[in-house]
Amino acid sequence: MGARCSLVVNGRSVRVSTGDTPLEAALAEGMIAPLPPLHGTLLAGQGAVAPSGRRPPARRARAEALRPALPGAPIPGQEEAAAAPVTLRRGTVTEIRRLSPGIVEVVATLTKRPTGEPGHQALVTFAGMPAMTLSPTLRVDGAAEINEAVFHIPRDPEGDPVDAIRLDQPVRLKGPVGRGQYRPGGGRLVLVAAGAGFGPIWAIARAARYVEPAREVALAVGARDALDLYMRESLDWLRRTGVARIVLCADRGRQRPPDVRSGPLTAHLPSLRATDVVHVAGDVSTVGAVQVLAASVGARCYPIVLD
Repeated sequence: MGARCSLVVNGRSVRVSTGDTPLEAALAEGMIAPLPPLHGTLLAGQGAVAPSGRRPPARRARAEALRPALPGAPIPGQEEAAAAPVTLRRGTVTEIRRLSPGIVEVVATLTKRPTGEPGHQALVTFAGMPAMTLSPTLRVDGAAEINEAVFHIPRDPEGDPVDAIRLDQPVRLKGPVGRGQYRPGGGRLVLVAAGAGFGPIWAIARAARYVEPAREVALAVGARDALDLYMRESLDWLRRTGVARIVLCADRGRQRPPDVRSGPLTAHLPSLRATDVVHVAGDVSTVGAVQVLAASVGARCYPIVLD
């Protein structure tokens, strides 16, 4: 049995094992009660759980959960965390801008701020049109009001139903949905965007530069045509904040700039590591290929598939 000593907590004398903290002694004596809040973690002194009338047996060693995780290792409970509650937001279209032949930017001003984290998606319904699964993002310069939802939407340059979106059109957002949201912590952050998939990747990248400015980031952006690499202003901001590895590529395009590589996006990814955290957004074939590459080295991968 471990050695015992006396300890005074809030004016009350209690018997504890050496090595226990005052917080652990108070919990054991029922002076404060734990309450399970978000993600199943225990916080002290917040609640309604009945205090225990019996003291737990003395511990011979610190709990395994108190040991710091290795770099890149999954955070306990992270993958099992409950999904964010789904909310409904309404608003109207206030801006429409053609970013490139194959990408259009649509901004909706909502009655309440949208919910979700960078990389989350939402079911978006423009009045009179079928629902689409889209990812709220930012304008290419990083701007967005707190009650705005900005979308980068792919379109067919020869004509697309998206062209029917008009100013003042009612819009409804239901979300968040999906599991591709930004998660702070872990190893190198590898971001992969195909076409309009740059929208959610831009939101994740910008958040990461503010939340984790020292975290290593690698970004690969691809498009079918070099003309659809519309995000130059965004990439300049990322370079200024310390993102050194940014690769651009295009399958085709006579007007391909010198810094745009030729070929498919998957051919220009950095060599993946088991400790990497990969976020990929775009068409289903690109997302699937990146998932296979990540799985081959044991890296965590969070897909965002565009409609």
